[in-house]
Amino acid sequence: MLQSLLRWLFPHPLLTVLMAISWILLQNEFSAGMFVFGIILGIVIPIGTARWWPDRPQGFRGGKMLSYTLLVIYDIIVANIHVAWIVLTKPNSKMKPAWVEIPLDLKTPEAITLLAGTITLTPGTVSADLSDEGHSLLVHALDAPDPAAVRDEIKTRYERRLMEIFQ
Repeated sequence: MLQSLLRWLFPHPLLTVLMAISWILLQNEFSAGMFVFGIILGIVIPIGTARWWPDRPQGFRGGKMLSYTLLVIYDIIVANIHVAWIVLTKPNSKMKPAWVEIPLDLKTPEAITLLAGTITLTPGTVSADLSDEGHSLLVHALDAPDPAAVRDEIKTRYERRLMEIFQ
């Protein structure tokens, strides 16, 4: 009985926590009222949208997700510096933009979406398309003298970690 009540109150516990934290961070000042309202939003919105989430991700590993998030933040910072260096020092004639097809081993839509978002958030690359079957992702790289190296780096640095998180 208690378990079914908790499942109804928190259909997506991680979403509840993220929404509450987001609300609190969006406020210019912290108060007890804003904290309580953030918690209420974090409970009410997932309950209201639960019917559009029929397949909740199973086997999600939060600790590994935290380390993945830190890795992505680090990579975004490094890529910003790298792209700035390319823009400031490399003439257009020497740049080697490339379209890279990334074959996917990921199966869950949440993991594929997170991979595509990670690639797009990292300066110098952008996810452009997902194949109809979801077996490959098309990525554009700003400067990729070796497209195979870009593919291998994405697969080993991001996809492998996402497989550990979601499977």
